[in-house]
Amino acid sequence: MSFVRQFNALPLEALVKRSLSTTASAARESMSKARPSLADFAQLISPAAAESLEALCRRSQALTRQRFGKVIRLFAPLYLSNECINNCKYCGFSRDNPILRVTLSPEEALREARALKEQGFRNILLVAGEHPKFVSTGYLAECVRALHEEIPSISLEVRPMDTEDYRAMVLAGADGLVVYQETYDRAVYAEMHTAGPKRNFEWRLETPERAYAAGFRRLGIGALYGLGDWRSEAIAVAAHADYLLRNCWKSQLTISLPRLRPCAGEFEPLTQMTDRELAQLVCAFRLFLPDAGLVLSTREPAKLRDGLIPLGVTLISAGSHTEPGGYTGAGREKIHHTERGRIVELASGSSEWATGNRATNATGQFDIADERSAEEVAELIRRLGYEPVWKDWDAALTA
Repeated sequence: MSFVRQFNALPLEALVKRSLSTTASAARESMSKARPSLADFAQLISPAAAESLEALCRRSQALTRQRFGKVIRLFAPLYLSNECINNCKYCGFSRDNPILRVTLSPEEALREARALKEQGFRNILLVAGEHPKFVSTGYLAECVRALHEEIPSISLEVRPMDTEDYRAMVLAGADGLVVYQETYDRAVYAEMHTAGPKRNFEWRLETPERAYAAGFRRLGIGALYGLGDWRSEAIAVAAHADYLLRNCWKSQLTISLPRLRPCAGEFEPLTQMTDRELAQLVCAFRLFLPDAGLVLSTREPAKLRDGLIPLGVTLISAGSHTEPGGYTGAGREKIHHTERGRIVELASGSSEWATGNRATNATGQFDIADERSAEEVAELIRRLGYEPVWKDWDAALTA
């Protein structure tokens, strides 16, 4: 049985109603439990639980230190391509957006990876738009092989594949797979994804299970907050994570908590999650899933990230670029302009999302909020009393 069947039977509406109507005493009771249930999680993200946020934060911090120690793992995204065949209203890479696009060669990807290596990174996430012509299985495997010789830990955030294609990625040297469902609300999902294979909600929902069958040792999931109601999304993510921990138990699990950021297309969030609610959600996930990694990206501003790090976060990005070639300018000479999926003549100033202060003028997926360098973030982690960890895995460990 896949998670799809369990998700279809999930009493999501009732759990959201429970969250909104719970009392302060019931929320405190859920907070005190050693093993909270999904219903308890719903109460931990309730308005009533927000009244006890300080106590929730203290419990989350203590539990995180008990399970993970005082370390924060660092990673960097490396964008391979911003070509895409999907139309997703909220994404800068959406097919119909008139943006500047490029796909790096494996050699150019290695150049980017070496620049990240010089900064200290040994954990890299390869990201690409979903276009099988430009970002084929063979191309991805070639990029992974090229980087794996120098980077010990490589994860992928690319188009969903079948198990056999994922197995090729594992054999090439990839050890992690990240896939956001974006939204677990079927109606909103259909509204947001207007064209392309990404419209298949259930195929995407089953992706982590196919990746697990292929041999990935790390799985990452999450919702993109700003599309559906955040409590409903969070409960669905929690249920999904709980299922994966029970059925894909040989793999480590991480949960990302991204909020929508400005991007090409100027999409405005459909819903809002406040900073305080994000802090509450981080702590609720920690209490419900004490052994899951919690990921915070440069989507969030520096001050907020600094405050959330001690509460339950275990993995953060730093010094990020969301455009291909962003670290070295690799691929600059191959950039082309597209309109509605077609290449058109490149004109000066043809895209307001091509900023001259980037290493390359290719359009990024979204604007980052924390623009500090990797070393600045690492120094901040040290000042908070934690140890920044640039490398936590090597294939030699399984040899």
